[in-house]
Formats: sequence, C-alpha cells, structure tokens
Amino acid sequence: MKYHNTHLRMALAGLLILGAGGAQAGIFRDMMTSVGLSKPEPPVADANGIPSYPRQGYACCVLHYSKTWISDSNYAELPSIAAGTPIEVTGYGSNRAHLRIDGKPMDLGHDYGREQEALDAYVRKVIVNEDPRPKIASFAPTVQEAIRLGKVMKGMTREQCIIAVGYPLSNENVTLDSPSWRMWRSSGGEYQLNFSRDGHLTSVTGDVETVYAMEYKPGGK
Repeated sequence: MKYHNTHLRMALAGLLILGAGGAQAGIFRDMMTSVGLSKPEPPVADANGIPSYPRQGYACCVLHYSKTWISDSNYAELPSIAAGTPIEVTGYGSNRAHLRIDGKPMDLGHDYGREQEALDAYVRKVIVNEDPRPKIASFAPTVQEAIRLGKVMKGMTREQCIIAVGYPLSNENVTLDSPSWRMWRSSGGEYQLNFSRDGHLTSVTGDVETVYAMEYKPGGK
C-alpha cells in the first residue's frame, strides 16, 4: 500500500505540474523538493558552468557601507572595506547580492545602475575572482597610500582610480573610456575625475571641500 501511495502522489504531482503555468509549476516543484520527490533546481551558473553562488571572491576596490548595506553609489564618506578583502557571495535577492564578509552577513545593492547592467554582471564586476592585493603591491608607494586612504591622485590610471574609489555609477557614466567620470563622496558631494587621452588622471574637480577630501597629494602639497 505504501508503494502504491507513493507512486500515486508522484503521478498526481506530475499532472499538476504539466497543467500549471510557469509560476505555479515552480511552486509545485518547490513542494515536491520539500517532501523529497524532486531534486532542487541547480544553482545559477556562468558561461563556463561554474555556479554563480555560493562563491568566494575579493573586493575589487575600496567599498563603502552603511550598517550592512553596500550600495553601488559607494559614498566615500562612509566606513570602508579594503580592496582585496575576501568576500563570499551566498545568493541573490531582488536587485542585491547576499554576502558574508569576515563572518558578517551583508548585502551588495544594485540601487542605481540596474537598468544599465544585469545584477550578475554588476556583482562579478565588484567581487572579482582574483585577489587585487598583489597588483596593488606593485604600484608606486604613493599610489598604494592613496588607495589605502580611498583617495585618488593625479597620474593614476583608470584602473587605479577604480581600485581606490570604486566604479562610477553606470546610470551616469555610459562608458569607462569617457574623458570624465561623475563620482560621489556623499549624496550631495559630487566630484569629477578627468582623464588624459592615455587614460591617466589629470584633475579632480568639484566643490573645494569634496575635492580636498578625495584627492591625495603626496607630502601634503
């Protein structure tokens, strides 16, 4: 009788799934999984078949957070997480990625650029597979110090600027090849990074207070 009932339940569940719409079918699959009658859906995978999460990565750059929230605005006035900090991506939510940093759960929020890039593309941009700290160690000492402080200095490459202050918002900056990036120290503290044709920082513009806070000058010059 037990054998018969089990197969009857499986047959009924199969008919329900076949007759249900996509969303309903998903609900039935979850129910089947919970009672051991179906295997769970595999995790999202990249083009190489590697699961998107959970995965271990590193902060691409200096990240800033408010409590447990890391926004793509990355306001520099907030507390920071050093570039190269190990980060585990544990899953995705609505326009966010769930993280674990030093054992603490946090979220990486796609607040502003969600219409310009997919969540997974954004997460993989910010949380990279290769630790950037060896590369940072190869930079000039003054550039290393600027990055440690979360500031930029004239002569930095675009890559070094990203490591120091994060990516510019994708909804305000169409391409990283642009001669000028619009950046934010706070919700009202905008500044611009201006680059030469060969991709080196030539100036930081904006209001005096913001520029003073964001530009590193070796020796205080």
